[in-house]
Amino acid sequence: MIKVDGEIKLSCRNVWKVYGEHPGQFFAGGEGALPDPAAHAAAIRETGHIVAASNVSFDVHVGEIFVIMGLSGSGKSTVVRCLSRLVEPTAGHVLLDGEDLLAVSERELIDIRRHKMGMVFQSFGLLPHLNVIDNVAFPLKLQGDGEAERRERAQKMVDLVGLSGREAAFPRELSGGQQQRVGIARSLAVEPELWFLDEPFSALDPLIRRQMQDEFLKLQQMLHKSIVFITHDFLEALRIADRMAIMRDGVIVQIGTPTELVLNPVDDYVSEFTSEVPRARVLAARDVLDPAATPGADRPTVSGKAKLEEILPQLAGHEDGLAVTGADDAVIGVVTPKSVIAALAMGG
Repeated sequence: MIKVDGEIKLSCRNVWKVYGEHPGQFFAGGEGALPDPAAHAAAIRETGHIVAASNVSFDVHVGEIFVIMGLSGSGKSTVVRCLSRLVEPTAGHVLLDGEDLLAVSERELIDIRRHKMGMVFQSFGLLPHLNVIDNVAFPLKLQGDGEAERRERAQKMVDLVGLSGREAAFPRELSGGQQQRVGIARSLAVEPELWFLDEPFSALDPLIRRQMQDEFLKLQQMLHKSIVFITHDFLEALRIADRMAIMRDGVIVQIGTPTELVLNPVDDYVSEFTSEVPRARVLAARDVLDPAATPGADRPTVSGKAKLEEILPQLAGHEDGLAVTGADDAVIGVVTPKSVIAALAMGG
């Protein structure tokens, strides 16, 4: 996990996507910043137009996994396509390293996609007539790289996603999880700075899906990409997100860390998403410090980021609690069985 106060890689500012005849008529000069976005969206809908994304704004920091989630039809996939201009936004701005992607030419956009963006979608989209190594190398071929160079880089990506030995296999000979690994390797072959993943694991069986989540997190620890990840599964978001946004009817309802969303939902819609989440999975040691306990040198230490489900076995053997450390390894407090029970009871 990263600090979210770092350098901004991608900035989505007042982005709208409206479908229908002449949607641009509702936005002067393509500007999406409006005094009353909700009223504006309602007025647009009254004309028979569909508002798929309404005044969407957020930042993605360098090295951050930013998750956008919501139910089907909430607008999350529309937003990620607007970010890459696979779908043209009706209004607003999308800034990559400070450059407005909505203002660049088609040729410049193609170059940005080929060299700075990686994309993975729910459908694996592999080319059936190409084997694994050639599927992974395909975007490098489009870039004009030489055969030796692209095969060398493709091989590195194949090794990275754990498919060594399967280079000559065709998509029909691979399992669903293996096919998605090929898709991930292909998207990473161009060494993108920004990585878009739209429900990449939702078509997989639950066990394979969890394994792919683990592999994804391992990759991120090595690569430190700036990532926008789309999902409708809160537990998946919980596992991978640094921060997340919850969408409903094209609008972002709340942005925060998973812990913030579980502990402080802004409305009943967010509460519904988080109601089935075990608090021990969300709360970290730093969230449940015992104000009455004084740190002592004789206590074992745990990281403030450690989730309760990880430290409960250790806590069971130390009734006087565990010392909790912060980012600089300094002790910031004590977590005790009493403070944990109190925190968990609040969610009951």
